[in-house]
Amino acid sequence: MLIKTKAIVLHSLKLGDSQMIVEVFTEQMGRVSLVCHISQSAKSKIKKQFFQPLTVIALEFDYRQNVKLQHIRDVRIALPFTSIPFDPFKLSISLFIAEFLYHATRDEQSNPPLFAYIENSIEWLDGSQRSFSNFHLVFMMRLSRFLGFFPNLEDYREGDFFDLRNGVFITIPPLHPDYLRPDEAAKIRLLMRMNFETMHLFAMSRQERNRCAELIIIFYRLHIPNFPDLKSLAVLKELFA
Repeated sequence: MLIKTKAIVLHSLKLGDSQMIVEVFTEQMGRVSLVCHISQSAKSKIKKQFFQPLTVIALEFDYRQNVKLQHIRDVRIALPFTSIPFDPFKLSISLFIAEFLYHATRDEQSNPPLFAYIENSIEWLDGSQRSFSNFHLVFMMRLSRFLGFFPNLEDYREGDFFDLRNGVFITIPPLHPDYLRPDEAAKIRLLMRMNFETMHLFAMSRQERNRCAELIIIFYRLHIPNFPDLKSLAVLKELFA
């Protein structure tokens, strides 16, 4: 069956001299693993540049239900970038987001609202002129809504603890160890109030931003089995004074 869909590249791996294995999140089918032939010819329609992390592509592939690697028939760029590949800060953020999504969407089936959120977020980052240093924090927090464990903000009161397992604010510590004390629980509430348009209003030091990233990843690790340490986080932590 021929599938035509938009997709977001999460990871690619060279296989021999002329093939690549590519992990993508597609609009129609969720996560898909692909294999494609990469020609050295300048006239080739399929180029390795199409499979850089977080690239949005228009994809055609032959879908076979019991096959692990689907074969690409055609691909083109669906959202040409104007700044991400050329801005070292944006590029580092995009590599982190791609690695994060590679693990966070590992078992995702078709989820068009989730795909639209990711695509729109990438487009916003590419078009932003300034004040995007908190982008990855806002992106990760809001992504949890589409994955089913967005924290409940309704019952928050100043001085509350945050139960990481259940995603709720509580007045006393839970009986398990996975919770945040009031000072860090307040950071979670702050992150939940941000969006891409308003995040520049919330000033953070590099140390605060990095700690927030760590807390969000801890939260994800409790809700997604086998969520690993992210290699690209170390690079991201060195960005933005």
